Amino acid sequence: MKFASLGSGSEGNALLITAASGTTSTTVMLDCGFTIRETERRLERLGVQAGSLSGVIVTHEHSDHVGGVFKFARRHRIPVWLSYGTYQAARRDADGVEVSLCRDGEAFSIGDLLLLPYTVPHDAREPLQYVASDGARRLGVLTDAGHVTPYLVETLGGCDALLLECNHDLEMLANSTYPPSLRRRIGGKFGHLSNASSTDILRSLDKSRLKTVIGAHLSKQNNTPQLAQAALEEGIGGMAIALRIACQEEGFGWTDVI
Repeated sequence: MKFASLGSGSEGNALLITAASGTTSTTVMLDCGFTIRETERRLERLGVQAGSLSGVIVTHEHSDHVGGVFKFARRHRIPVWLSYGTYQAARRDADGVEVSLCRDGEAFSIGDLLLLPYTVPHDAREPLQYVASDGARRLGVLTDAGHVTPYLVETLGGCDALLLECNHDLEMLANSTYPPSLRRRIGGKFGHLSNASSTDILRSLDKSRLKTVIGAHLSKQNNTPQLAQAALEEGIGGMAIALRIACQEEGFGWTDVI
């Protein structure tokens, strides 16, 4: 199993996950917050043809995650999976797209991949994040969550690789030019994970199998790659875990789940 990002941040998000078994291979895209043309351009950069995707999975209805989902899926005749609440919030754009509903704790298969949705605290209708598995390895994905919960820590325990939100530095957010209401929303219990929260998550996780952590969804205004990297380093406490930071423009290239 391997994964790659088309881009990660408030201007658009999309993550590719691929698994192979014998002569078959499955690639899905988690979220699509870019235009059709931009999504196709970024897929080409990663060596992926749009028509080869087996599905698009949606975390929630905010535009940087769902903005391009239905137009892209409709053009390339790709099925979409999302929660009932997310569907209700975004259904006006879903005409002509094959839609399947998923819910917290109920795993579903797409080809060679098994996807486990789990609930996170975020200001959306029914937000989900996912753990992907090929039967041997587990990839955990956690972005767009306002605070740490025992449930998400338990769900992400024992993963081999983790994509983890490091949205903002607390001091930079407090001193930013954002209006007070936006600062409260981002830093609130249903907003986004700070560097400090990501450190706490890593400290709490079962890291016995963890080999790779990638910091994601960084704010351009309220964080830096250096601060996010330092937070991840503090969280792993000197363990032999590879650390990387995703960016908005390039995401990151193909990374094996080992």
